[in-house]
Amino acid sequence: MGILKLFSNAMVRVGTFRSYQVVLLLAAALAVVAFYYFGSERQNFSSTTKRIKDSQASQNANRNDADLSSATKPGQPDIQSVLEDRDKVKRKDGVPGILQYYHALMMFTKVDKNKGLQEKFQVAMKSMVKHGRFMDGEVLTLHFVSDEQSRDLGERMLPDLFRDATFRYEFVFHDVGVLTEKLFPIVEAMQKHFSAGSGAYYSDAIFFLSVAMHRIMPADLKRIVQLDLDLKYRTNIRELFEEFNRFPAGAVIGIAREMQPVYRHTFWQYRRENPKSKVGDPPPDGMPGFNSGVMLLDLEAMQGSVLYNQLLEPSSVAQLADKYHFKGHLGDQDFFTMIGMEHPGLFHTLACGWNRQLCTWWREHGYGDIFQLYYHCDGPVRIYHGNCNTPIPDD
Repeated sequence: MGILKLFSNAMVRVGTFRSYQVVLLLAAALAVVAFYYFGSERQNFSSTTKRIKDSQASQNANRNDADLSSATKPGQPDIQSVLEDRDKVKRKDGVPGILQYYHALMMFTKVDKNKGLQEKFQVAMKSMVKHGRFMDGEVLTLHFVSDEQSRDLGERMLPDLFRDATFRYEFVFHDVGVLTEKLFPIVEAMQKHFSAGSGAYYSDAIFFLSVAMHRIMPADLKRIVQLDLDLKYRTNIRELFEEFNRFPAGAVIGIAREMQPVYRHTFWQYRRENPKSKVGDPPPDGMPGFNSGVMLLDLEAMQGSVLYNQLLEPSSVAQLADKYHFKGHLGDQDFFTMIGMEHPGLFHTLACGWNRQLCTWWREHGYGDIFQLYYHCDGPVRIYHGNCNTPIPDD
């Protein structure tokens, strides 16, 4: 009853106010509620993210900050935690909702000791930022497989390289040692067929990451693009992800053809024994093999493909290597090329413009008369690939 009496007295007092005073009181009350409700919300960032964002605050004062996430250092969350936590982040317009992530992965090892790689990395990242366009609610997540020293370098370089980005992005670093340990039991048997040295080397396992990524990454990471560092982007990288929608039934990997007679040379014995085979012949009717500089990996499809996973078995690898007399040194690229000769339906072939390889080494080493049949590329160039240290044209 005391509360009712107090409320009644208050209403009598309010009734003596003029209408404009009532409006002012209501506005003040709403302001207090808004302050405590909205002011209490926080964005969810890792400790490294907060450190990077704080250090860049003065540079980003006049623009919308992008999200920078960094994981897998001792004491920081692993990739699974990042995948779970980041969906709690609000969109930059303040509206809660489900964000859509575009994942891309690059090898980033021994970069701290190699000035040439550092320069290539800067070209790649600057051109990606220059042409990158994503919609609100979309996030480009860049994964770097790195050693500790290169990671430290990358964390120093990336904020500046992405300073002018107009889209939301985040960075995730993966420890190369941890991934190698997971990969080695899966790919050990195939290394003797596709590695530069004789026998299976533990450290070489990381060069087969794309082959078995579907077995070591979290299940909710369903699609990822793997990219070399020696690339220069001439179009919006978001358009590359649209190639996933063009995969035919049964395809698990998107990849461009090799643009030199590499595999004409590698398959020489098989070609001699099978003169009518198109293995190693140039496009459009031949089978020139693949180049792994740009790859789209449908991890969900790779997990679900009985055929693809059978081909990872040591007995299957040995059988095909024996059939084709195959001995290569290019890691995952060799494996995909070999199984592609037998099972082309596993692959969606990208247009050459998505991986416009520039290397001409084989033109001067015995194949000058037919080199152009492999090297020719019609259509727009979307990504230049400066393989074998070939200079990339200026824009």
